[in-house]
Amino acid sequence: MLKSKFLLATFIACGALAGCAQNPPASGTQANTVETGTLIGEVGDPRNRAKIHTELASAYFERGNMGVALEELRIAIAADPNYAPAYSVLGLVHMDLRENEVAQRHFERALALAPNDPDINNNYGWFLCRTGREEQSISYFLAALKNPLYTKPARSYVNAGLCSLDKNEGRDAIGYFERALRSEPENLLALLNLASLQYKRGQLEVARNLVRHFNKLIEPTAESLWLELRIARKLGDNASEGALAGQLRRRFAGSPEYKSLLKGQFE
Repeated sequence: MLKSKFLLATFIACGALAGCAQNPPASGTQANTVETGTLIGEVGDPRNRAKIHTELASAYFERGNMGVALEELRIAIAADPNYAPAYSVLGLVHMDLRENEVAQRHFERALALAPNDPDINNNYGWFLCRTGREEQSISYFLAALKNPLYTKPARSYVNAGLCSLDKNEGRDAIGYFERALRSEPENLLALLNLASLQYKRGQLEVARNLVRHFNKLIEPTAESLWLELRIARKLGDNASEGALAGQLRRRFAGSPEYKSLLKGQFE
């Protein structure tokens, strides 16, 4: 299972702001279909029908409607039994349902049909990481990154970083998060996780720049404020520490981070 060290675990769900798994890209047709409930595009070749229903399934999956997602995927596979992305999304759905043996079979089928597909490799890597096989997962993220047509390399770099946090004191994770930020400078997961790792290594100014950038991009979280506060404390920046403590009290008075502040437990 994923380690408790994963930052933003309850704030940024995979596939939301930064994403861990990747679904097929949504189309205008998909958006209209989900909003109206009217199926568009039933006519056409089997591959196109499979694509449309897989995109529909992805949209329902992201909304948490697993039953409808599974039905759309059933239709997609009936239209084209060799459409690999449908099996990849099936794997994601069953992973979320904690039906890991079923998810495993679907991911294996997807990879058998499209072994070089970067999204499928990324998704299967995340499944491996989620099921306690972090070491194995890295090779699939790297396989995704080898594809020159992959449009979301930061996603796989972040995933590799998350799955490497407990390895060699996070040194591999640092490298992956840094590469994610070179690809996507505003990747939230990379920013906050890298800031935390650099803080632990004593690279305080580097860590502060990273977490400040994070806090400028979105509304600060209890976790990001707490990290910036502890950095300021170690740097002896009393003014910033006090201001951050005030923000933490006003915004997140019931949070574990604020309770740690009250107890003076900074580490």
